[in-house]
Amino acid sequence: MSVKHAISRGFELGRSALQFGLLKPAGRLAAKFRGERLRVGQPVRTVQPQTFLPARYRYYRMSLRGLAAQLASGGFRRYGFGSPRNRAVFLAFGFGVGLIEQQFEDDRNSAATCQEIQDMFRKKKFQSPLKPFTSGYKLEDYVIGKQIGKGSNAAVYEAAAPFAVPKESGKYSLLELNSGRDEEEKANSLGKSSVGIYPLAVKMMWNFGAGSSSEAILRSMSQELVPAGPLALNKEKDQIALEGHFGDVPKRVSAHPNVIRVYRAFTADVPLLPGAQEEYPDVLPARLNPNGLGNNRTLFLVMKNYPCTLRQFLAVSSPSRREGSLMLLQLLEGVDHLCRQGIAHRDLKSDNVLLEFDSDDCPRLVITDFGCCLAQDDSSLQLPFNSVWVNRGGNACLMAPEVATAVPGQGVVIDYSKADAWAVGAISYEIFGQPNPFYRVGGLESRSFQENQLPPLSASVPADIQLVVRLLLRRNPNKRPSARVAANMLHLSLWGRKALANQDSAGMKRLADWLLCQSAVVLLRGCSGPSGSSVEAELQRCFLSNLDLEDLRMAVGFLVYGREQHRDCILAH
Repeated sequence: MSVKHAISRGFELGRSALQFGLLKPAGRLAAKFRGERLRVGQPVRTVQPQTFLPARYRYYRMSLRGLAAQLASGGFRRYGFGSPRNRAVFLAFGFGVGLIEQQFEDDRNSAATCQEIQDMFRKKKFQSPLKPFTSGYKLEDYVIGKQIGKGSNAAVYEAAAPFAVPKESGKYSLLELNSGRDEEEKANSLGKSSVGIYPLAVKMMWNFGAGSSSEAILRSMSQELVPAGPLALNKEKDQIALEGHFGDVPKRVSAHPNVIRVYRAFTADVPLLPGAQEEYPDVLPARLNPNGLGNNRTLFLVMKNYPCTLRQFLAVSSPSRREGSLMLLQLLEGVDHLCRQGIAHRDLKSDNVLLEFDSDDCPRLVITDFGCCLAQDDSSLQLPFNSVWVNRGGNACLMAPEVATAVPGQGVVIDYSKADAWAVGAISYEIFGQPNPFYRVGGLESRSFQENQLPPLSASVPADIQLVVRLLLRRNPNKRPSARVAANMLHLSLWGRKALANQDSAGMKRLADWLLCQSAVVLLRGCSGPSGSSVEAELQRCFLSNLDLEDLRMAVGFLVYGREQHRDCILAH
């Protein structure tokens, strides 16, 4: 009998024995044997291994030689399996059990390593580039500049306040701010706009039917407060928020480098801002426009001012392969952060992603505009869909297949846990210089497309990136990786290639060693990445603060499988 056949027979026999209870005498014999050892000689303190398997399988923890001997002895006496061939089967069974126990031990060590690294980096909280400020709860506290954006439910204006200036920009007085308009008009390139003069942005919501009381406005527009910081509302109104009385969204997402932060949220009378009469006359109140349909008061949100949206940036610039990989990774990290806190954005598109540049001119992306988000108390990301009046979310073009094809009915539930990850896969085409296949006239529709209809990305896009995009755009959410797993794949592709040389136990040991080295490198570098890029440093911290052995192993499996397929495809051609 070959060794392979013996081991196979050993595993088969072991499985049958466990099912029919044939090994119970051997277990009792092993327990008796351990008891006799404890009674011989001087009392000795022994270190028992941690309990991992159920109690009835705990005899697996005996040494290989002792376990095999006990099994063989018990089997021989009771069933007469004394032939050399059957003895080999018992020995193979014991050997297989030893391998399984060793794998469990390796898994425990790897899981403990991931947990220690995660705990270390979760203590380092994301810090805002704006200095803390305790005022700014009135519209009069801000100097309002020109309009920088307009959507279907709000207009955004650049703003400044002397109490909230970026650290690198120095202090501005109101006189200096107003006199800086000439310099701002001269700036016409991305990243060189008036952000330094107007570091803040004020978003004015359009109030059609919420009424004019602060409580009614907060209830109606509560989803916009999901990314609000702990000091966003003043003490009186914050109490309303903490008691959960502003609509169905009493939760807020914690700070993250790839998610917008709302510094202030307050209600105020609608002012006549620049361009209001020309851009949005119908949403103005009657006191400003006799034909206007808006209410007198509305909600204002104060955020950091970003130079442009992702769509605007991609219209005038073509990021390099590495920049594109980092941009895609940032979107996945932002989506994963939202999912972990039970929030689905549901309106993810390049217009709702803002962009700035770090000290190394690397694009930094933040997800914004939470007006369509789903944020429930139970954090399940599952929405009962029992009526056509239930809101599925915005942006029908980038609505995940499981959302777009859902049919309302009794007991129907839409699962949004991987819907935003699918939208990131579609946006990836724009990042890597191709039209979004779901935007084109006569193009693909998320409710009916087939995966083989997806256009290929450019041959210059790395194979690992192409694999991630294909996986994210799978129709079946059960076969689609989560944002966390997809982000792990990109992290390993960018920084852990050597650790992926093999997928066996030695490869996992190499991966654990790489994680320890990566942790030390990130801690030593501080805020800077390998090339002085704080974006890379932030991404690596996000990766290390969310380490999970199962997610990591799944990412490794996807990458190894994808690379094997790629290699086979090359050989076939």
